[in-house]
Amino acid sequence: MKHNAAISDQGSLEGLTRRTLLKGSAAAAGATAVFAAGPAAGATPPVFRHGVASGDPLPDGVIVWTRVTVSDDAVPGSGLGEPTSVRWEVATDERFASIAASGTTMATADSDHTVKVDVTGLVSAADYFYRFVAQGQTSPVGRTRTAPAAATSPEFLRFGVVSCSNWEAGYFGAYRHLAARADLDAIVHLGDYLYEYGRGAYAGRNGTVRPHEPAGEIVSLADYRTRHGQYKTDPDLLGLHARFPFICTWDDHESADNAWSGGANHHDPATQGAWSDRRAASAQAYLEWMPVRAAGYGADARIYRRLRFGTLAELSMLDLRSYRDEEAKPGAGWRVADSDARSITGKEQMEWLTAGLASAPVQWKLVGNSVMIAPLVFPPLEPSTTAAFTSTVGIPQSGLSVNGDQWDGYTADRRRLFRTISEQQIADVVFLTGDIHTSWAADLPIDAAQYPGAGTVGTEFVVPSVTSSSVGDLVRVNSTPLADSIRAINRHFHYVELDSHGYGVLEVTAEHARMDWFYLHDIVDPNTTVRHGASFAVPSGGRVERR
Repeated sequence: MKHNAAISDQGSLEGLTRRTLLKGSAAAAGATAVFAAGPAAGATPPVFRHGVASGDPLPDGVIVWTRVTVSDDAVPGSGLGEPTSVRWEVATDERFASIAASGTTMATADSDHTVKVDVTGLVSAADYFYRFVAQGQTSPVGRTRTAPAAATSPEFLRFGVVSCSNWEAGYFGAYRHLAARADLDAIVHLGDYLYEYGRGAYAGRNGTVRPHEPAGEIVSLADYRTRHGQYKTDPDLLGLHARFPFICTWDDHESADNAWSGGANHHDPATQGAWSDRRAASAQAYLEWMPVRAAGYGADARIYRRLRFGTLAELSMLDLRSYRDEEAKPGAGWRVADSDARSITGKEQMEWLTAGLASAPVQWKLVGNSVMIAPLVFPPLEPSTTAAFTSTVGIPQSGLSVNGDQWDGYTADRRRLFRTISEQQIADVVFLTGDIHTSWAADLPIDAAQYPGAGTVGTEFVVPSVTSSSVGDLVRVNSTPLADSIRAINRHFHYVELDSHGYGVLEVTAEHARMDWFYLHDIVDPNTTVRHGASFAVPSGGRVERR
């Protein structure tokens, strides 16, 4: 598969050496100007002040999105503003001389004047340009890309991978540096696209860099719409949306902290109403404001889904909030977390995931996974020498988990999934994960205490937060000794970095899946530079290794 943008910006594909690609995140800063600036350089038409976006690319289609501000008082969440007609156009060239698809739709207050069109009839593995016209104004021009055809074998795929972008904690420089690249197929956003807290409630070590709107914690549909609208005024986020298609899932903060099917840690029914109402409001606003292809609507929407990229890779995006049981309470004991009756995926999604992994007609099975699946325990104990101790004291041989919000709090589900991968000999499974605001590379052990002898079932690459507080931010000291201790106790972790903010770039070829981590120098600086942090890869059929 050829990447036209990469060819035009950096010469031939043969010239795209590893060194060139690693520099790509900090180079060509002006490359996206034509996409972000729209018809008048440096100015965004006020009707389209929330930009444009695309997402969920298929071989023959892609979603395109915008929001129309029909009047000055018709701000997000207001419920105000008359319906208006919106024309959309998709072209093969940025001057729109060759229109590939077009049509007209309506923007109404019922959908907060957002417009989301699932465009079909496009050519596979091709760059397209799109725009909208409403009330005599033309939107910024976006660029997107369709997926390779199912029967083709692309030479490589590259995805930007991000999570956890808290408006109040800093600026979204990670998005700006990703937008400067010319070699990505899509952006995979693994959740916490926005945060629900009120002003100052979760600002980070630097205080409130820029305040949230609305001022209070968001609970109602109007609140969630307002917060989505605020995030889509960030220039770096606007630029990245206009540059590449997004593939997204939600985690908890799109609704409320540590959300589960029946509630959330920070939801109080006595003061905030029924959880079902809040969850429905958050889901409706998310589906209005995000270029996501979902089945159903509102709280009943199903956003776990698969996207295929030729015969090289398939990406299964999980929803680990809508169907999970409540997290085991502190002090409840490890047997609660290990109960077969508890699930993080729900029965239907687990069956969908395991069946899809087993039948995938591709080499690499990628899983978009919002919370860490690799066991993080202290310590995993070797069973032949510690059985008497563990049975007497009442702790699991697998070790005590430190975060029940992750798969460690739902070990029966993880065991079911790992058993399927192992018994059906499913190779080249890679989980892409966010949530924990830190960077990790791990093999996925069948038994952590007997790693690597007991075997592995895949790989996990975890990306840091865009801005949300890291461990280093919280402890305010260099956390390298802690990272070293974690790796010493949990030997399946090959890379642990607990301090930095940034993003990942995943490259997939027939030979390997490789993650490169990039770290920002200062998230409080809107013009922050970036550095390359580390590279780890898993060879096809192998285990994680440093590159």
